[in-house]
Order: sequence, then structure tokens, then C-alpha cells
Amino acid sequence: MTRKFLFWSAFSLLLVCLNDIAGYSVVPVTNANDTIDVQKLYNGRAWRNIYYKIRGDQFLFLNEFLTGSVTIDGKSFKNLPLKYDIYNDELLTITDHSIILQLNKEMIDGFSMKYQNRIFDFKKLEADSLNSLSGYVNVLYDGGTSLYVKYRKEVLLLAVENKYDMFNQVNRIFIEKNGQIFRVDNKQELLKLMEDHKRLVASFIRNGKLRISRKNPDSFKPVIEYYDKIPH
Repeated sequence: MTRKFLFWSAFSLLLVCLNDIAGYSVVPVTNANDTIDVQKLYNGRAWRNIYYKIRGDQFLFLNEFLTGSVTIDGKSFKNLPLKYDIYNDELLTITDHSIILQLNKEMIDGFSMKYQNRIFDFKKLEADSLNSLSGYVNVLYDGGTSLYVKYRKEVLLLAVENKYDMFNQVNRIFIEKNGQIFRVDNKQELLKLMEDHKRLVASFIRNGKLRISRKNPDSFKPVIEYYDKIPH
């Protein structure tokens, strides 16, 4: 039995123990190639919270780690503890040494998180000559036309008792059509974007008694799905 084999066996056992303690899966390491993959995942910087004086928190859903997966350079790492900082548009995880790490955004293709028995899928967009939207977006629908949600938090100054700043979440809805991404805030802007079949779409909304609201991003989804089914 070689010294190299003993090293990797001991290291793998350590990771399994850490997994049991933390309640999350860590990336299994069995050989040098796996070590390279772990280095890709943990290629980031140590994170610390500099917003502790602000009421609320900067995270999506909860101020705790949720189970999810991350795709880096086409490789998927599953069952990871993740937090999504929507104030800075950054993704956090815990390393096998219990260090909170801000992942290297440049290397990430996308990620998913499970919350309330639902999987939320995110992909990273890059700004280009046609579109200014960049960063992580939640993909609600991906067809001929795509529907994205950009979750953001902003800081409201002196919003609590005129003494403390407070985080406030806002949702922004975007629709990708013919290679261009448009921000849509309400039903009127949605219908304008679907001018080629505006009457059909308006009738669908009216007959279905659908309420389109930015506060409920899912309310846009059935309309986009219907629009994609119309022969163009």
C-alpha cells in the first residue's frame, strides 16, 4: 500500500466526518483530479459580514445556508451549503475547514438552491453590446422567450426609528426575446413587448383573471408560456 494511497484515504475519511458534523455534503476527494476540482470550487476569498449594524440581512430567502449546487466551468458540485448575497450579487459556501467563503464569480456558470420544497435555478449573465443586465438571475422560464428575476436588496437609510438603516428587497422582472433582454414592471409593459400578438395575450390574461405583479414574479410565467405557444 503506497504512502500516496494512505494519504488520500485519510483525507477522504476526514471529509466524511466533516460532512456528518455539518449536515451538508462536501466534495468527495479520492484522487489528485478531485483535488483540482475542489480547488476550483473553493477558489474564492474568506467572507466576513460588514453589514451587522444594518437591520435585516443581505441574503435571499433566509439568513442561513440552504442546500444547493454550483456549476463551475461545466462541472456540477451538488449538495452544498449556499447563501446568496443579493446586495452584492455574490454566492457564499462553507469550506471543509468551516470557513465561510465567497466563491469566485468569474468561474461560476450558475447555481441552484432549495427553499420551501422548491428548486430555484440561477444562471450568470454577461453584459454585452445589446444587453446591460449582468450577474445572477433566477430562470423562471426558458423557451423561445425567457423569463428572469433579478433579486436585489437596497439599504434604506435611517428607516428604523430614524436611527438604523434597513435592508429592503426588490424584484426586477426581465424578459429575453429575440436575443434582447427587456425590463418589464407591469402588465402594460408586458403587452407592449408582445405587440405582435397583443390582442391574444390580453384576452388570455382577461379570461384567466390573471393578476400580473412584480411582487409575484411567477405571475408572469403563464403569460410567457402562452405567448410562446402562439404560432409566430
